Amino acid sequence: PKGVCIPHRGITRLVVGNGFLRFGPEEVWLQLAPVAFDASTLEVWGALLHGSKLVLAPPHALTLEELGALLKQERISALWLTAALYEQMALHQVQALAGVSQVLAGGDVLPAQRVHEHLKHLPAGAVLVNGYGPTENTTFSATYSLTNASTVGKSVPIGKPIGNSTAYVLEPHGDVAGVGVPGELYVGGEGLAWGYLNRADLTAERFVPNAFSAEPGARLYRTGDKARWKEDGTLEFLGRTDFQVKVRGFRIELGEVEAALLRHPDVAEAVAVVREVNGDKRLVAWLVAKPGQNIDAKAVETELRTHLPEYMVPSAIGVLAALPLSANGKVDRKALPELEAGRSEREYEAPRTETEAKLAAIWSEVLRVPQVGRQDDFFALGGHSLLATQVASRIRTELGAELPLRALFEA
Repeated sequence: PKGVCIPHRGITRLVVGNGFLRFGPEEVWLQLAPVAFDASTLEVWGALLHGSKLVLAPPHALTLEELGALLKQERISALWLTAALYEQMALHQVQALAGVSQVLAGGDVLPAQRVHEHLKHLPAGAVLVNGYGPTENTTFSATYSLTNASTVGKSVPIGKPIGNSTAYVLEPHGDVAGVGVPGELYVGGEGLAWGYLNRADLTAERFVPNAFSAEPGARLYRTGDKARWKEDGTLEFLGRTDFQVKVRGFRIELGEVEAALLRHPDVAEAVAVVREVNGDKRLVAWLVAKPGQNIDAKAVETELRTHLPEYMVPSAIGVLAALPLSANGKVDRKALPELEAGRSEREYEAPRTETEAKLAAIWSEVLRVPQVGRQDDFFALGGHSLLATQVASRIRTELGAELPLRALFEA
């Protein structure tokens, strides 16, 4: 939704004199990204400035099968994929992907499991590059090359700054964070944008003076990403600062919830979001199963409780055939369907007594759910400690009963 003004030198700095890729007339690039997406700068100019062949993808959204066939047919040797599309190709078109000698992926966190599987199929001389960088610093700010599956750990580093680029991990008060200390990542160098088109306010907010440069007017871009330096001099991505949400007073890292969901052996993809239900924020998650597997949402929830505190367990878990993607191939969180938080897995059993009926009515009103049965679980319906106090107050008022909260919910 923002226009980012990139100088020509940002693109030449990306594709000329940089060693993170092999550029030359022997390469065959696929131009797959929309031209309004920053990845197109790498595809188009990485090819044309070096005499490479540039293959234009057909003008429609390709299926995984069509993309795999195109890679083979045109003998593509250099390919850029978003993390979400890379994951799908590594799952369903691993042989076609392994035939590409230079695969670049990024735009989001690369799933370590898919990277490991992809690398196992790579022939000698082939490479996978994890490319990190915001559009505001011309496509890539840092890269990390992988050739061997045995080197893949629990996460994939985003590497070191590319040529003519800088990166700083800063603490909240502006000091440089030490090795292993998390902070916000700031990037700069010759790839830095002029700013946002007709948005001087936003430009001033995100493009800040570079206190570490003696050059007059030097600036850095605040990425909003959390990172830390590793002992080997590479950067480790730790998540978005704006992916930290607050639900019922608890600070929750959505990435941490998603990482816990991905530990389940049947789960291939996971995304956690916060949805507001009549003013009450609730954490929900959507999952995609591995090929040939079926996901039991209740079993996933049960296992999740062994890894996470109660407040980080989603109120509801849904299953999709595939996660919705934006035109740029990233997970479109806004396009995820609505999921009724706390929908009961049990068969509905109506209240039997007048007291049960009154309790069910109170729960229904406080939890904002249409129907409450005898076997329903308060917390599974989206309940939490703050709502529990409302229930207790209503019970005192309407039933004249004084029950300790623990006794109330155990009963």
